[in-house]
Amino acid sequence: MAVTPRTLARWKQENRPIVALTATDYAFARVLDGAGIDLILVGDSLAMVALGHTTTLPLTLDDMIHHAKAVCRGVTRALVVVDLPFLSYQTDSAQAIASAGRILKETGAAAVKLEGGYPRLIETVTRLVEIGIPVMGHVGLTPQSIHQTGYRQQGQDPAAEAKILAEAIALQDAGVFCLVLEHISSDLTHKISQRITIPTIGIGAGLQCDGQILVTHDLLGFSERQPPFAKVYADLQATIAAAAREYMTDVFADAKTSHPILPDVES
Repeated sequence: MAVTPRTLARWKQENRPIVALTATDYAFARVLDGAGIDLILVGDSLAMVALGHTTTLPLTLDDMIHHAKAVCRGVTRALVVVDLPFLSYQTDSAQAIASAGRILKETGAAAVKLEGGYPRLIETVTRLVEIGIPVMGHVGLTPQSIHQTGYRQQGQDPAAEAKILAEAIALQDAGVFCLVLEHISSDLTHKISQRITIPTIGIGAGLQCDGQILVTHDLLGFSERQPPFAKVYADLQATIAAAAREYMTDVFADAKTSHPILPDVES
């Protein structure tokens, strides 16, 4: 059966871990869904891993919708969540409703995700949930604020820790069905998970969560900048490069057989 936000809530009560990964296209989505991944995030990290940008900020709403459509075509079971990109929801709740509405109507995804928990954003989350749009929250390291925060671990002093905890509680109260905790200490993760009742999904936030998520390109060895908390489960970059070189060698060898005057392939 298809995974829904209610499924995640039930799994939290059953202490059943939630397994999540990102996808940017049909091929990755089909493989991950077939492998049994519970939640597939069309994350704005695709700006870097799929489009070659250095941050998530250049990504547009149309970019997200384009990729999310392809991902949804490859999924039959997993819950598909789509990031709202930078400046597609921060202006006011009307902008956020329009952006989130386009994503759900045009892609077939089940939910959207947005970053942060400041007061105006809490009002936006409340409005989205009121009109029936499922929302996943995200606190800790929020890449859309990278010019303010950097890529370092967040919540490293008591004031910053208290702020993240307060944001997590406020997001729950506003109605988010799940909360991503990114690059915070395991101690803070434990405090948040003890204070809120919705599922928490960690990325570089320790093991005190109800689930874990990674950028798929990171675990497959594709990323140019590997996060310190992301284990490489397969070096597919090297595997693909080796396959491409073998193919190139075969092409030259076949051509030399047909046309003996061709030079040898350089190693």
